[in-house]
Amino acid sequence: MRTGDAGSDFVEAAEVTKRRSRLDRNPLYADIVIYVILVLLGLITLLPMVNVLAKSLSESGAISANPLMLIPSSFTLDAYQYIFETPVLMRSFGVTVFATVVGTGLNLLLTTTAAYGLSKTSIPGYRLLMWIVILPMLIGAGLIPTYLLLKSLGLINSIWVLVFMGLVSPFNLILMRNFFWSIPNELEESARIDGASDLKILWHVVLPLSKPVIATIGLFYGVGHWNDFFTGLFFINDNSKWPLQVVLRSIIIDQSMLGMGGQGAAPTVDLQRLVVSADNIRAATIIFATIPILLAYPFLQRYFVKGIILGAVKG
Repeated sequence: MRTGDAGSDFVEAAEVTKRRSRLDRNPLYADIVIYVILVLLGLITLLPMVNVLAKSLSESGAISANPLMLIPSSFTLDAYQYIFETPVLMRSFGVTVFATVVGTGLNLLLTTTAAYGLSKTSIPGYRLLMWIVILPMLIGAGLIPTYLLLKSLGLINSIWVLVFMGLVSPFNLILMRNFFWSIPNELEESARIDGASDLKILWHVVLPLSKPVIATIGLFYGVGHWNDFFTGLFFINDNSKWPLQVVLRSIIIDQSMLGMGGQGAAPTVDLQRLVVSADNIRAATIIFATIPILLAYPFLQRYFVKGIILGAVKG
């Protein structure tokens, strides 16, 4: 009797499990709707970029005849040749690369060391230090106090303001601290027994295990420096020190590159020889400013999701 009851209970449990699995599985029409929506969103995101790329590779007459093209018409690289032969664009590109590389390196250095220290809840004044980190996320000083501070530091009208502006992001600091919490304490204790100092433990034990979060936060900082527009616009008056995004704004909005050579001179490029229009230049400059940062994603993508997930939750 008991054996029969057990067998019937097992069969009933199996049927309940099978019924739940059928309920949890999306019906076919739901999957189709989801895929259609995702494809449409992907096209909405991708098509404008394809249009800009096609314009940058087309002759000016073809752009005037068909401004909504998706495939280059009368293929030409004159617009990109114009960019590489224009000193102001190449100089702004160099400024942006410098700010991105040096700034991201300093960001990671300060964020990593601060996060490692704050991952130790036993340090004196831990709660006060955490409030110091959290308050800037909630309350901003404003533009005028920031300008006065940068002026007192001698950073106004200097490319170093692009590097030192926002050296440590509170959000990234907390994200990295939470990741350090997930590393077993036994690893650090064994290294400390062997005589390793805190810096050696950080360098030889913690950082090799933290590649996902370092890559993720490095990507955040790098994209932030590359796309930084307001710092150069508000705090740099000399247009020869403008980053690429500010120059790009001048090309798109002002529709002119005159007066951006640092001495009020126009670029020394023969436009008649290259046969490029303002549309060609704007499109090619947008692609020129976008491609470098996009190339970083394939190398960091495998770390991105893991770093976000592990750094978002303690334990």
